[in-house]
Amino acid sequence: MAGQSHRGHEPTPDQGVYGISVAAELSGAPIQSIRLWERHNLLSPARTEGGTRRYSADDLIRIARIVALVAAGVNIAGIVRILELEDSNTALRAERSSGQSP
Repeated sequence: MAGQSHRGHEPTPDQGVYGISVAAELSGAPIQSIRLWERHNLLSPARTEGGTRRYSADDLIRIARIVALVAAGVNIAGIVRILELEDSNTALRAERSSGQSP
């Protein structure tokens, strides 16, 4: 059909589609920094069968948050704690909203 994409569908926000070099280019973060953040469990990209990292749109948002925290002078340990608290808060809000009736 004319005008339709032959790819079929858009990736979901959590689907890993970007290699590390593309993620670095899109986020403005150096590749080595992205690898360091992964070693500190700040990022958990999907992996191909061969072990290649694949970053999602959600990962890019998280990288942008990390970049902002680094720019604000927060060290790795502080970033770990901040993101843990933010993730926990997000989970609690989702839990609370799913438990409430409309």
